[in-house]
Amino acid sequence: MEKALIIGSSGGIGAAMVAALTAQGVETIAISRSTHGLDVSDESSVQRILGGVEGTFDLIFVATGALRIDGSVPEKSLNALSAKSLADQFAVNAIGPALVLKHVRHLIPRDRQSVFAVLSARVGSIGDNRLGGWYSYRASKAALNQLIHGAAIELSRKYKHLTCVCLHPGTVATKFTQGYQDTHPTVLPQAAAERLLEVVSKLTPADSGRFLDYSGKDIPW
Repeated sequence: MEKALIIGSSGGIGAAMVAALTAQGVETIAISRSTHGLDVSDESSVQRILGGVEGTFDLIFVATGALRIDGSVPEKSLNALSAKSLADQFAVNAIGPALVLKHVRHLIPRDRQSVFAVLSARVGSIGDNRLGGWYSYRASKAALNQLIHGAAIELSRKYKHLTCVCLHPGTVATKFTQGYQDTHPTVLPQAAAERLLEVVSKLTPADSGRFLDYSGKDIPW
């Protein structure tokens, strides 16, 4: 890998991805909301900022996402569900990455292998949901998985060497998961980034459309 684009580079995993890639000697461009004003829920922002990026990339990694928005927390029951929390979660976790993919196609090479990867979450698995709750976040990640899976099918017709995947990083010790780490073993962002890059390094176009965990194992849809 020679060149990578990390979107959402100010977050814990995004920053760790930038650091890990840079340490490997990979030329890395980092884009974030805090530094560049990228708002993935606003298509005009996505189009303007990503449209200004030039060249092609071996890896485009989307590390954006939110668990708590405007004070809302994962719902424990239907009583806590609201239209706003659902819409907010979909805007950031599903629609945002899909818009990014829409507007980075000019950065995908056609003459060599490349990877477009997004951070998803195991709780977005419908088949693996045995606890219920967390309605908005679960549904937004399930929607993200469907969007990327569908895009992988379409893009394979034009970008023969492209692999599109959804990746579950595990429970990472960041501000994102603060308050929800007690029931799951956690890893530091640096370790999470290294594990994800190991998975990415082994991907081929035949893997496009898969939903994988940090060890490269398939997660049920």
